[in-house]
Amino acid sequence: MTSAHRSKPRPTPPRGWRGLLARLPVHMHRIGLGPLFGGRLLLLIHTGRVTGMARKVVIEVVEHDPRAGSWTVASGFGESAQWYQNLRRTPQATIQVGRRYHAVTASFLPAEDGGRIMARYAALHPRMAVRLCAYMGFAVDGTSEGYREAGERIPFVRLDPAPCGRTARDDVSR
Repeated sequence: MTSAHRSKPRPTPPRGWRGLLARLPVHMHRIGLGPLFGGRLLLLIHTGRVTGMARKVVIEVVEHDPRAGSWTVASGFGESAQWYQNLRRTPQATIQVGRRYHAVTASFLPAEDGGRIMARYAALHPRMAVRLCAYMGFAVDGTSEGYREAGERIPFVRLDPAPCGRTARDDVSR
């Protein structure tokens, strides 16, 4: 058995009062409190694949490359997450980090890249990495190889700056 085997099924999104609590960061961004998250969370404004309407979700930033202007996020609910499926359909989106908006295009990373990203994340945030993997149902042994194996099974998305001609304000006003 590998060191990052699945110990329980992938979690499902929270419902009821837990769902309301999970949506609290969206409302905090909306009223201008996004800077409280210190760049660790971003608000993703994307297009719903069924309705075509703007949808919002707050996601943890796994990596940020300031030189490239890109952010990397992971889908804790796997490929079945609504935001993930919406980006698959329409990869153009807007993110809000702090008080700034950025027009971005989503790129879906291969499993090998996900493994490297997760190993780097675990080295920088060891306690959070253990909790994140446990939440997603992965039993890891605490080694970089264990995190690499878990990361290969988690969908990672890189949000790169949008090509010229499209602005973040275009998306936010929808």
